[in-house]
Amino acid sequence: MSTTNVYDILWERGYIEQATHEEEIRAFLGKEPVTFYIGFDPTADSLHVGHFIQVMVMMHMQRAGHRPIALIGGGTAMVGDPSGRTDMRKMLTQEQIAGNAASFKKQFSRFIDFGEDKALMVNNADWLLGLNYVEFLRDIGKHFSVNRMLTAECFKNRLEKGLSFLEFNYMLMQSYDFLELFRRYHCTLQMGGNDQWSNIINGVDLIRRADDGTAYGLTFKLLTTSEGKKMGKTESGAVWLDAEKTSPYDFYQYWRNVDDRDVQNCLALLTFLPMKEVNRLGQMQDEKINQAKEILAYEVTKLVHGEEEAQKADQAAKALFSKSNADSGSTPCTEMKPSTFANGLDIISLLLEAELISSKSAGRRLIQQGGISVGEEKIDDFTRLVKLTDFRDNKLMLRKGKKIFHLIKLV
Repeated sequence: MSTTNVYDILWERGYIEQATHEEEIRAFLGKEPVTFYIGFDPTADSLHVGHFIQVMVMMHMQRAGHRPIALIGGGTAMVGDPSGRTDMRKMLTQEQIAGNAASFKKQFSRFIDFGEDKALMVNNADWLLGLNYVEFLRDIGKHFSVNRMLTAECFKNRLEKGLSFLEFNYMLMQSYDFLELFRRYHCTLQMGGNDQWSNIINGVDLIRRADDGTAYGLTFKLLTTSEGKKMGKTESGAVWLDAEKTSPYDFYQYWRNVDDRDVQNCLALLTFLPMKEVNRLGQMQDEKINQAKEILAYEVTKLVHGEEEAQKADQAAKALFSKSNADSGSTPCTEMKPSTFANGLDIISLLLEAELISSKSAGRRLIQQGGISVGEEKIDDFTRLVKLTDFRDNKLMLRKGKKIFHLIKLV
């Protein structure tokens, strides 16, 4: 067991949102190895950035001597979790779910040690798909109050638009998962994103009612921006952990281009850098924050894709920037005053100043087609303001298409 209580580590880094029994959980995490689980429904063939918070929690817990169970929802994925959704999830076949589950297993093995007496990977299809419906209703359904279930956030949000009876069963199935893991592996703690709170507390309650057992629940924050929007989405879709779906270079660029306000939070949640270093980097301002973004991008890419791929992505990004080196004389350059960008200059005006476009309408058309990049960020918003924080060493590279580079230099 680690000398530092993992609860304190998770708290300091900003993971913890809610706990069923805060003091008790902290006490037993500091006393003995605890078996805990986090569930993942295989609704796609890869984990994405949103899952990575949960993976990080599992890694922190395992490093502290606790035993993770990665529960693949081969059974629950056939029903679909209504939490946080405004419509019913697309139904998948058993074959699709099995294929996705196999991909999840492969990815988890990069982060978690599944050696002897280490972590477990379990599929809830093993017990859910063979259930006798009438027996399940009699043995499990009797412990659930419909009135209480309807007050849960995951259902309240859907009642006006329509909640299918199929989805209404999801809470019972997830609660039953916890009961099965409690009985099979003495799993006493379920963890998950804060959108799973209703499901988790019902699982804790089911173990108490059905087996007179003691269990706990802990949720952590979802990965969101400072404006409360979920991270991990781009114009082209989700940011995946599979290199075939999101290349290591694009993955690196996603983190390199996060908002300045999100850097410290991402460093705390998605890297193992000491908090002293996280706080130091997070306090950087103006062009210096770009150094922190490069460290963030490198560290997260290293965790997900390995050190070699992280180095390649880092070098590729810097090589791209080096093409804008005005000293070489090979790249066109426009010198501008820092005061021009004090309150931000809209991208269209900057492109006109650099003579990369002939008119505002041509600029809007080019942006719409994905043909303009600022630094390493592809621009998709006509109103995007270019600020001093976008510059590195008083330089900023604009790119038109794939081969036309133009340097903006502050003088």
